[in-house]
Amino acid sequence: MTIRLGLQIPNFSYGTGIPELFPTVIAQAQEAEAAGYDSVFLMDHFYQLPGLGTPDQPMLEAYTALGALAAVTEKVQLGTLVTGNTYRQPTLLAKAITTLDVISAGRAILGIGTGWYELEHDSLGYEFGTFTDRFNKLGEALQIILPMLAGERPTVEGTYYRTKEAMAEPRFRDHIPLMIGGSGEKKTIPLAAKHFDHLNVIAGFDELPRKLRVVKENCEKIDRDPATLETSMLVVAIIDENVTADAIPDDFKQQAVFGSPEQIADQIKTKVLDVGIDGIIISPVTSLNGYQPGGATAVAELLKPLLHG
Repeated sequence: MTIRLGLQIPNFSYGTGIPELFPTVIAQAQEAEAAGYDSVFLMDHFYQLPGLGTPDQPMLEAYTALGALAAVTEKVQLGTLVTGNTYRQPTLLAKAITTLDVISAGRAILGIGTGWYELEHDSLGYEFGTFTDRFNKLGEALQIILPMLAGERPTVEGTYYRTKEAMAEPRFRDHIPLMIGGSGEKKTIPLAAKHFDHLNVIAGFDELPRKLRVVKENCEKIDRDPATLETSMLVVAIIDENVTADAIPDDFKQQAVFGSPEQIADQIKTKVLDVGIDGIIISPVTSLNGYQPGGATAVAELLKPLLHG
């Protein structure tokens, strides 16, 4: 697995009406594939997130939508950035991701995290609990999911989950690439070093050097070559040469780039790649209104020469 250049589709509010909603999603995925992105991601949410819109704005269920995208793409890897562990039993998630891998002929990525959007949990009836509760639940879920993905049949009598010789068949591969999202230094990064292929670092630009040091330290503690744990950062890319820094909300200033494609590529190089992060996943906004074809392609053409390996 290599995620050097990924595209995240962050919303489905296109102003086109429901019949044109998914064709617009397909257009974005196919543009990304043609432009040379190696991965396309959806968010795993049921309501739109604060800062991106109101909760009642359109939001598709991720794995249903990814299965459909698998049928209309050929090369791009497909996954969530990232699955909320609290939303699905681990056996169901193992079945969903192995099914996506079969449908896509080996292009699935399992992105996973603890879950964090409290409104969704409260509204839809999922237990939220404390972060420690959710982290422990994720750790126990991995004891079920990872063996199932490898063709084993785990029996678990845990605090949160119970299984009896759980299996997921058919499987396309014995190893589906694993991505975790987060940057907690006490829990998430050590878990990434122990189990995962890829860490999507959720942090501000100014925090990246420290996070990379902690990644290196945790890998070395368990005798893992730090180079074998890929890293990426998700950035909001506002592709509009008329946008200035004043237009970026304070909450996004440390995770957003803006301007012309050339300005965006330069900001990503300076703030992310030069620091040592391996890859970039952009969440593109062409102007502040929905999807406009061509923006993600223009950025990719400038970024690809900067991304090695």
